Amino acid sequence: MRLKFKQILSNKLSIGLFNHLFKQRCLLCTAQNAGELGLCEACLNDLPWHTAPQCPQCGLNSNGFVCGSCLSSPPDFDATYSVFTYDFPIDAMMQSYKYGNKLNLANIFGQMLGKRVDLTNVDLIIPMPMHPTRLKERGFNQALEIAKIITKNHPEKLDFTTLQRQKYTPPQASLPLKERVKNIKGAFKVTNHLTGKRIAIIDDVMTTGASLNELAKTLKLAGAAQVECWVIARTLQK
Repeated sequence: MRLKFKQILSNKLSIGLFNHLFKQRCLLCTAQNAGELGLCEACLNDLPWHTAPQCPQCGLNSNGFVCGSCLSSPPDFDATYSVFTYDFPIDAMMQSYKYGNKLNLANIFGQMLGKRVDLTNVDLIIPMPMHPTRLKERGFNQALEIAKIITKNHPEKLDFTTLQRQKYTPPQASLPLKERVKNIKGAFKVTNHLTGKRIAIIDDVMTTGASLNELAKTLKLAGAAQVECWVIARTLQK
């Protein structure tokens, strides 16, 4: 009994020593007191959290009520939830994630978005699909990797096969704002009926909302009753 106790105590001391010597450094400032998300408390507090009163439908800053734009020209999605505004350092982190193969950031983004949304309000979680050609170029779907983190405890809600991107288009970010709606039109197709389903679309950044709106339109034509946009960051009008 004493030997077993000494072994347990030794193991605990070894783990404690390891944690002390090899503390995770903050991804942004390299401080050694990074928390479970890999960011220290100071850096977390300084992130551009999207907490200002906003339009519940499109996520743009407003007085907390549906904005004039959504009232005059309602989008096909019903709500938008964003963790951050697309400002520094989130913009740099997102670029590193998408184009620098920093896949470890998917865990950080996924956990943060998971705390912002309510999975009980939706039946399915669908990541923004990529055309097979672009998926081959990049090697991974950034929205799918985030969705996997969010649905870790509810894998039955993750659906990345029903919705497909059938049209290969130039990246939305490379186009003028007015060209994005035209570029994305008819880009998606649904392979199953979604009658009555409450769906959340996951994407990394929402700029004009053109891609998410086209996606929501496609889902509702397939019978979806409700479509929400869950994004890591929202680009605000300057």
